[in-house]
Amino acid sequence: MPGWDETVGAVAGESGVLVVDTGATLGDGARVRRYLHERFGQPVTHVALTHPHFDHVLGASAFAGVEVYGAVGIEDLLVHSKDGLREDAVRHGVDPREAAEAVDVLVHPHHRVAGELTVRLGDREVLLANVGPAHTAHDLAVVVPGAPGGPDVVFCGDLVEESGEPQAGPDSHPVHWPAALDRLLALGGEDALYVPGHGAVVDAAFVRAQRDALAERFGAG
Repeated sequence: MPGWDETVGAVAGESGVLVVDTGATLGDGARVRRYLHERFGQPVTHVALTHPHFDHVLGASAFAGVEVYGAVGIEDLLVHSKDGLREDAVRHGVDPREAAEAVDVLVHPHHRVAGELTVRLGDREVLLANVGPAHTAHDLAVVVPGAPGGPDVVFCGDLVEESGEPQAGPDSHPVHWPAALDRLLALGGEDALYVPGHGAVVDAAFVRAQRDALAERFGAG
C-alpha cells in the first residue's frame, strides 16, 4: 500500500477470499475490497488482522458483514483504545477526519485465535496462528499451504519487516520476539515465502537473520 508501505495479502478459494490486513483508512479498505472482487470474481468472506496497529486494521471498517479474525485479546484493545488508535493514525499522517471515521465504524474481530485455527475457503485451507506476544501483544501469522511442489506462504505482519528496521514500540514485547520468529520458521519451513508487514517478500534466511539481530539488540534468547 502507498504511504506506509504496509502489505495487504489475499488468499482465494472456491468459496471466497480471505484478506490479510486492510490498510490504514476506510478508503483503503474499500479500494482493496473492490479490487479483489474484480480480480477474483469472488466476494471477500474473511479478514485476518495480524496485529492492532492503525495501518493494518483501520481499513477493516470497509468489510462489514465479513468474518474477522485476530489474536485473542485484540478485540478488547480495539474497543477500549479507539482514541489512541485514532491519535496514532493522525500522528503518522492520516487525515483527522478519515481517522475518526474509520475508528467510529471499525469492525472488531468475531473470532479470537488463541492457538491455531484453520479457515476453509472451499478447496483451500488457511492456518491462522497466534505467535505473540512480540511486535505487539496480539500477533497473528497466516500460513497458506502451497500447491503440490510449491512453497508455502507465511504472512508475518510486522514480526518481519523488509523495507525498514523492525519497530519495537511501547506495546512490543521484544524479549519474546525471537521466539515468535522461531515459531514462524517452524510453521513455514526453509522453502516458504515470508511476506513481511512492510516491504518485499523474503526467504527463511532473511527471517533468521532478523531474528538473530533482534535477539542481539534486546538481549533475548
